Amino acid sequence: MKACVFYGPGDVRVESVPEPQPGPGELLLRMEATGLCQSDIRVYKGEKHAKIGVIPGHENVGVIAELGDGVDGLAKGQRVALCPIIACGRCFYCLRGLRNRCLKRTTLGYDENGGLAELLLVPASIVSLGHVFPVPEGLPSDVATLTEPLACVLNSLEACRLTPGGSLLLLGAGPMGLLHLMLARALGAATVIVSEVNEDRLQQAKRFGASLTLDPARDDIQSAVLEASDGLGVDAVVVTTGVPALVEPALAAVRRQGTVNLFGGFPPNSSVALDPNVVHYSEINITGSQNATPDQYRRALQLLTVIPQAAEVNTHRFPIEEGTKAYESRLGMDGLKSLVIF
Repeated sequence: MKACVFYGPGDVRVESVPEPQPGPGELLLRMEATGLCQSDIRVYKGEKHAKIGVIPGHENVGVIAELGDGVDGLAKGQRVALCPIIACGRCFYCLRGLRNRCLKRTTLGYDENGGLAELLLVPASIVSLGHVFPVPEGLPSDVATLTEPLACVLNSLEACRLTPGGSLLLLGAGPMGLLHLMLARALGAATVIVSEVNEDRLQQAKRFGASLTLDPARDDIQSAVLEASDGLGVDAVVVTTGVPALVEPALAAVRRQGTVNLFGGFPPNSSVALDPNVVHYSEINITGSQNATPDQYRRALQLLTVIPQAAEVNTHRFPIEEGTKAYESRLGMDGLKSLVIF
C-alpha cells in the first residue's frame, strides 16, 4: 500500500509499505481522508518529536475493512472517525476521563502509525477505550476529519469558561483560530474579536462572523479591545498560534478575573517576560489546553453537523501519491488546512 513515512525533520516520503493485518481487538480502516495540522508541520520542522519511520496522520476518517477477533459494537463497512490517543485507562488522569493527560499516553501519527496511508491499523487500546466514533450519516468524510481539531477547540473554549453572551479575543486566524471563531459563535459568544497579520485570513474571519478584526501591524490591540468592551476587556483570550510575543497583548486585553488560554504549541525553549502583578491584582487565570477528552471528541463530531462553515477550513486536497504536497502547502501558508484524500 502507499503511505507517507517520516524519516526525520524535512524528510517525509511516499513509499510502498506492507499492508497491516488486524489482530485480536484491532480494526483495519480503509482510509477516506486524513487532515494535516500545524502539529504535523512542527514535527516536519523538528520542533516536535515523532518516531523515525512512523506514518504520520492523526486527523483520520475511514471505513472499517476488517475487524479483529473480539471486537464488538462496530461493523465492517462502517465509516468512523478516531480519537488518536492511546491511553492506559488506569492512571490518575484516565480514571477522571482525562485520557489526553494519560501518564503513558502515545498517539497515532507520532508514536504509532497514523492515517497518511491507504490502510490504518487501529490499536486494540483505541478500540477498547471507545475512541472510535461512527460518522453521522450525511457528514462528508473530509469534514469529519475536523473532529480532532474541533475537539481541541472545544477543550480550549471550555478551559476559558466562555459562556453564552460572553466575549472572546482570538490572537491568530489560522485554521485553528477560525475554528475557534466558528465554534464560539455556535456556542453563543456575543463578541468575538480576531487579530491576525495575514490580510486574507482577516477577511475570512470577517466572513465567518468576527465582530471586529484587527491587524497588530496597524492596530493597537489593547485600545481596540477596551473600546469594543466599554473599557472592561474581554472575558477570555486564546493565543491560537505558538508565538510567545502574543502572551503580553493577551494579558493586556483580558478583563479582571478573565482567562488567557495558551492553545498553540510554542517552539522549544520559548520564554516570555511576565509582570506577576498583572496576574495577581487582576486575578487573571492563565491556562493551556492540548488535545481533548474522548467526550469532547464525541461532541465535536456532532457539532460538525451544525457548523456547515467548518468545511471551508479544508482548502487543499491531495491524493496519497502527492502526500508531500500537503506538507508543502501548509509550509507555504497556502490556504488553510490540507487533506490527503483516498
